[in-house]
Amino acid sequence: MDVIVTPTPRLNGEIQALSSKNYTTRYLLVAALAEGTSTIYYPAHSEDSDAMRRCIRDLGAKVEEDDEKIVITGFGRHPLPVSELDVGNAGAVLRFLMAIASLCPDVTFINRYPDSLGKRPHDDLIDALGQLGVSVTHREGKLPITIKGGSPRGGKIRVSGNVSSQYLSALLFLTPLLEEDSEIEVLHDLKSKVVVGQTLEVLEQAGIQIEASEDLMFYRVPGRQSYKAQNYTVQGDYPGSAAILAAAAVTESDVTVHRLAENSRQGERAVVDVLRMMETPLTHENGIVHVQGNGKLKAVEFDGDQATDAVLAMVAAAVFAEGTSRFYNVENLRYKECDRITDYLNELRKAGANVEERQSEIIVHGRPEGVEGGVEINAHYDHRVIMALTVVGLRAKAPIRIKDAHHVAKSYPIYFDHLKALGAKVEWVEA
Repeated sequence: MDVIVTPTPRLNGEIQALSSKNYTTRYLLVAALAEGTSTIYYPAHSEDSDAMRRCIRDLGAKVEEDDEKIVITGFGRHPLPVSELDVGNAGAVLRFLMAIASLCPDVTFINRYPDSLGKRPHDDLIDALGQLGVSVTHREGKLPITIKGGSPRGGKIRVSGNVSSQYLSALLFLTPLLEEDSEIEVLHDLKSKVVVGQTLEVLEQAGIQIEASEDLMFYRVPGRQSYKAQNYTVQGDYPGSAAILAAAAVTESDVTVHRLAENSRQGERAVVDVLRMMETPLTHENGIVHVQGNGKLKAVEFDGDQATDAVLAMVAAAVFAEGTSRFYNVENLRYKECDRITDYLNELRKAGANVEERQSEIIVHGRPEGVEGGVEINAHYDHRVIMALTVVGLRAKAPIRIKDAHHVAKSYPIYFDHLKALGAKVEWVEA
């Protein structure tokens, strides 16, 4: 399905932020790794979290759900010996479960999205699993990937953090369950340290002890630990809300978003600070962000590694800012569902934006007068690109058609419902 976004000068209303995808997937996993019954309140519903639900059920977890919560009886350190797992298009779920699958004798992760997740390499994690004595067969680091495990061994492990922090998180979920103690050294740089902080937070809540260096580049993990069955409450999602807040910033608006905790460890909470730097009138109190946008924005410079999943929305806002904005330290955007620098900027140019790319930077020469629009845009099957391009369409001079916009369901299935509730003119059309 495609979406046609018609220019919308005003947005008005209140919404509840979606629940966090990152926290939901992590809580689902630690609940499955516990022996006993855990309850997760307000879980996210998205393709990613649904993929984790499906896979932990296949691995032996009992999963029961109602409108408010999920109750999970875990399999502990003994997942079922399944032969195949289908993670859909969910990269984080794949990487976390590649590590957990090493507790099984022989599991193949199938390739259902050859044009998206199927293109992404996972060599750094494959290499790290090899150091645990796990045999992995693969296609140049890509899906389909077969894990031949059963008895992974702890010890000294080195993993690159250059491409993704998810490889490290995968090892942090697995190593506490091993017989031996482990030491994990992160090589090169570590991308998205804030997200590693979320993993450590969830592990601590699940009763797991890990000693992390201050720079998050070295870890001591005692073996023979057990995940404890717990109750968890999922907080509101900043990455998805970033696009809503950006949409409010580029229009005349009076928009309120609830369930966005000020003290959240989600790095994407920085979107509130960036919009303030852009001189968007807003308040953030008691978990409520209230934007009274006037469409007038100033350019910013921002280190995007702190808030990877909000960068595209911030870039969309900067398209209409006065002056030149620079988002730097964002090379890891190239290794997502698509190349979120080259692919995204090519589509922005089609709409009339003035943008430049560097290997690890996005430069935006703002056009406060707006962009032309009137084009069809390819979102490259990427939920973050879809959301950000929608923000641009609201301020274009003519409608924009976004191809395959249904892929927004990967993280935010009701994104367009929320925008409509705020008054945005968006319409689903058959492809």
